[in-house]
Amino acid sequence: MSVDQATVRRIAYLARIAVTDEEVPHLEGEINAILSFVEALGAVDVAGVEPMTSVIPMKLPLRADVVTDGEIESLVLANAPLAEDDFFLVPKVIE
Repeated sequence: MSVDQATVRRIAYLARIAVTDEEVPHLEGEINAILSFVEALGAVDVAGVEPMTSVIPMKLPLRADVVTDGEIESLVLANAPLAEDDFFLVPKVIE
């Protein structure tokens, strides 16, 4: 796949980047070089290679997904300007 100068201008327009006529040929070459590199990556055989998120094997610490209220309801509501029946009171904003 190759990009022509009209496509470079279209990409610049979509990206909201100001590109002068002198810059277009250079950008055309740069974009074509990037696309040829991506095509070369597509030729690599990755069968049997598992996806990874880092080059260093890492295991994230997991915790139990338990829903709790934190048991500090009174402390949280103490910060509220207005509270009633263990709920925050907020002013009405829609008629």
